[in-house]
Amino acid sequence: MSKESDLPNAGPLAGYLVVDLSRALAGPHAGMMLADLGARVIKVENPGTGDDTRGWGPPFVGPEDDPQATYFLSCNRNKESIALDLKSDDGRQILRELLTKADVVVENFRPGVLDRLGFSTAEMHALNPALVILSITGFGHDGPEAARSGYDQILQGEAGLMSLTGSGPDDPQRVGVPIADLLSGMYGAFGTLAALLQRERTGKGQIVRTSLLSALIGVHAFQGTRQTVAGDLPQAQGNHHPSIAPYGLFHCRQGKVQISVGSEKLWKSFAGAFGIDTTRPEFATNADRVRNREKVIEAVEDAFADFEAEPLLAKLNEVGIPAGKVRTLDEVYEWEQVHSQGLVIDVDHQVLGKISLPGPPLRFFEQGDARETTLTSHSAPPLLDQDGGRIRRWLESATGVPTAAGAQRHGGR
Repeated sequence: MSKESDLPNAGPLAGYLVVDLSRALAGPHAGMMLADLGARVIKVENPGTGDDTRGWGPPFVGPEDDPQATYFLSCNRNKESIALDLKSDDGRQILRELLTKADVVVENFRPGVLDRLGFSTAEMHALNPALVILSITGFGHDGPEAARSGYDQILQGEAGLMSLTGSGPDDPQRVGVPIADLLSGMYGAFGTLAALLQRERTGKGQIVRTSLLSALIGVHAFQGTRQTVAGDLPQAQGNHHPSIAPYGLFHCRQGKVQISVGSEKLWKSFAGAFGIDTTRPEFATNADRVRNREKVIEAVEDAFADFEAEPLLAKLNEVGIPAGKVRTLDEVYEWEQVHSQGLVIDVDHQVLGKISLPGPPLRFFEQGDARETTLTSHSAPPLLDQDGGRIRRWLESATGVPTAAGAQRHGGR
């Protein structure tokens, strides 16, 4: 590890090297999380086409002869790119050299693909026994359906999430972002950090495995135990909580608001402020209100009928009821609170110039909040092979042996 880890604002993973062999979203999201923490992440891509998401659009932005997919921009900040043909001797040799220097490798190939390329987990650990290998699949690495291709929406259905999402049991809906990919990337990054900590004790790397299926079942939360413990089959029921009432989206005169009345104390304050009769037996306890949810919704929306959204939110805040609006994404990224948390960052892209991206969700501070040490210097998602030449020269300088193809035939700084 380099001494970069001792520099202020270098990030807690400064000095670690991650080789990102993944594509699409699950693995790249994990790699980006590690990059946001200060690790050097080298993204290995196919020559000519690169990561699949470079072609996923519209929308594309930039010049017609060099369009950039906003999908790719969403999951590859703070990385370098090198294009390697892993079916060629040169590509495999460069990857071997990278793996000998790496702390982590991230891959989300279907089971067996890397083995056929000559990079099984055993072969990678023979090259570098300290290597942490993060492997993400769709349905898991073993079991009767391990060989199935895993794409986000397929897994949202297979893992039961769509049965919980929608206006009702006959209206299954996907979540509006690729949540299976994102969660498996998050779990993968979490597992990687745990493996790096264990390596501090043992000196040995290990294999971290997760899947889109595992990640979604991992977030079933109370809906999972509702089924496994109580034998009560959860179903989609729109924008209202299955176990708390009132908790959800309610309409007012011109608009809608969301409220969370999560305790009996809050219920009494809320009902008293809005003239709702708490003596009605169907409103007596939270369990009663859940069983009589439609009557609760009717009573709440009757109480809200004369309010416009902003005055209603103000009154809810005054009473101490957790509440909020439903913002569109343009409103979200213009919101001062979002900017105050560093959740929008500006980077300089080689083709697009200065662009704004959603920012990292973690912040770090010294003891006593004396000084924020969050990584604040970010780089734009790279062009394909943008750093290929520089990475090859770095490897040559480290080994003293020129790479087979040489830097001149490969782009990069």
